[in-house]
Amino acid sequence: MLPTENRLRRREDFATAVRRGRRAGRPALVVHLRSGATDPHAPGESAPPTRAGFVVSKAVGGAVVRNNVKRRLRHLMRDRIDLFPPGSLVVVRALPGAGDADHAQLARDLDAALERLLGGGAR
Repeated sequence: MLPTENRLRRREDFATAVRRGRRAGRPALVVHLRSGATDPHAPGESAPPTRAGFVVSKAVGGAVVRNNVKRRLRHLMRDRIDLFPPGSLVVVRALPGAGDADHAQLARDLDAALERLLGGGAR
């Protein structure tokens, strides 16, 4: 499970990552990244943690399929959250093919998208 401090929850933060960030698309998903964005909600001078959010629409499948895809993506992102600069906002949007993709395919697509966005920093 992704730790609470690394979860993206506010609508404005999702919009910031999608509208102002860079994106990389793969067959099963699209990753939006807003690097090192400062968090206006965090008090103090410390660097805010990287936060990730997930968008899985009804086009992916029914409720069971959508929840399964979200669970897989959260698990995959937990291992990769340290690759991002502090304060980054990451939104992973699942495409309709994600419902049929297995765990390994989602991992390959996520790694390829992160490789493109981070310039070789992904596994």
